[in-house]
Amino acid sequence: MAQTQGVGKRYLKAFFKGFFVAVPVTVTFLDRVACVARVEGASMQPSLNPGGRHASDVVLLNHWSIRNYDVQRGDIVSLVSPRNPEQKIIKRVIALEGDIIKTIGYKKKYVKVPHGHIWVEGDHHGHSFDSNAFGPVSLGLLHARATHILWPPQRWQKLQPMLPPERKPLQKEQE
Repeated sequence: MAQTQGVGKRYLKAFFKGFFVAVPVTVTFLDRVACVARVEGASMQPSLNPGGRHASDVVLLNHWSIRNYDVQRGDIVSLVSPRNPEQKIIKRVIALEGDIIKTIGYKKKYVKVPHGHIWVEGDHHGHSFDSNAFGPVSLGLLHARATHILWPPQRWQKLQPMLPPERKPLQKEQE
């Protein structure tokens, strides 16, 4: 009986030791490297959620790839909403700092994206709350880059940077 208690204590001790190592490692990984998120809404159709309200895509968000704010035109990124800091939004990067962009319904017809900012838009114009509503977005609001669609299984794919031809900047900053 005493030997059984010793084995139980040993297993319990091993479990807690593993638990207290695994939890901080997992939290750090999810915070700094990558996480999974469900995409809601129609703003990124047809790239994400092409089935509308009936199906939501689940994407892999790579935090590590944007740690130095290294984004390019066409990337799909997750960012903190400039209007509601409690909410994260997912949009496509249309223009980088220094680019001049023709807007769609913004208060100015043309905007030069300021230093430290990007211009983001949803793929489904008219159904997207994006830079055309709130202007250029600070790079500090970037959360992650969407790199893959993980769910549903029939949509598994790597997300490639793609800029619609009609949304190319009028003038690009020298790269």
